[in-house]
Amino acid sequence: MKKTRHGKIIEIIQKYDVETQEELAGRLRDAGFQVTQATVSRDIRELNLSKVSTGGGGQKYVVLKQDDGPMGDKYIRVLRDAFSSMELAQNLLVIKTVSGMAMAVAAALDSMKFSEIVGCIAGDDTIFLAMRSVEDARALMDRLHGMIEK
Repeated sequence: MKKTRHGKIIEIIQKYDVETQEELAGRLRDAGFQVTQATVSRDIRELNLSKVSTGGGGQKYVVLKQDDGPMGDKYIRVLRDAFSSMELAQNLLVIKTVSGMAMAVAAALDSMKFSEIVGCIAGDDTIFLAMRSVEDARALMDRLHGMIEK
């Protein structure tokens, strides 16, 4: 049942601009699935769904697929397209993105599996990356600048 539901979720978000968990749950119910908000929330995590800006102030869910290579082109493209600025604060790296893109960039950074990153928190347009040391934070900042500027 879970695989079938996951398949239907992918189908729904590819067909419609789904902005909220409630909207997704409603579309699943319309398709005959008995779901709760907690189930939908879990499914979103398991499917690695992220929200991206639709351009008109709205957002929608998309799937950020895992690439075989640690530096998949699509993740770098997400980073380049959404990046605004980056600032070092001790062992924290604060990344600013265009509005609504921080979660997509954070998911891309998580997928790249940088060894320097201990944890990542994203809001609407700001990401906090925690590293073990100031040196790790500087090294990651340099790597990210290199990827963005190419």
